[in-house]
Amino acid sequence: MGDLQEFLKLAKRYLQQEMVLGTREVYLPSQQGREKERGTRKEFAAQDPAEMDREERPGSTGGRMSKAEALQELAKEVEKCTRCPLHKTRTQAVLEDGSPEAEVVFVGEAPGREEDLQGIPFVGRAGKLLTKIIESIGFKREEVYITNILKSRPPNNRNPLASEIEACEPYLKRQLEVIQPKVICALGTFAAQTLLKTTTPISRLRGSVHYYEGIPLIPTYHPAALLRNPGWKRETWEDMKLLKKVYEEAR
Repeated sequence: MGDLQEFLKLAKRYLQQEMVLGTREVYLPSQQGREKERGTRKEFAAQDPAEMDREERPGSTGGRMSKAEALQELAKEVEKCTRCPLHKTRTQAVLEDGSPEAEVVFVGEAPGREEDLQGIPFVGRAGKLLTKIIESIGFKREEVYITNILKSRPPNNRNPLASEIEACEPYLKRQLEVIQPKVICALGTFAAQTLLKTTTPISRLRGSVHYYEGIPLIPTYHPAALLRNPGWKRETWEDMKLLKKVYEEAR
């Protein structure tokens, strides 16, 4: 039973890695093909075992991109993006902050003025509060991954338009495919409703565990909303305790 569980775990990990690399179909070779492949691998390993190990290691430089490399490629695409009019008014695109190897992802709404200037999400007043929230549950900011639904600042920090979300969402999906987090925290109405495909208000979504493509998702109030409504901090703290509990169970 233990061997079967280990095999299934490895198979799941392999399929997830192939998905990140863009593979959508996996074909199993015939028995004859498998025997031929084994013979080829043995012959190649006998010639250069170190090279064989490097080529087969997922995420290595032997042919497959690491998470960091995949996100760097994505960042280059986002910088050139013209899918919506926001590229005309932004200073720069704002993709991410934190670790490519993070197990917890925080998704906000859109960059603000400071984020637009610095190219990093959540660096203004709301960002400082988010950092405190992250630290309150035992993480360091550099250990998690932080991004937004939109990668460009809406003029005057207005709410995102549906057309802008539609244009930018594919980038978020690819980020989550690369990171493969154990839990996601949706910060605010737009992040939660976009990821969960719902129009339910954040006040009703928060406090419960939801799922995004099989990944546990905890909605909570946006840090900017907490600055305007300090009374919501107690509920946010309860959400963060729930997030930590779900994370520990998923490890």
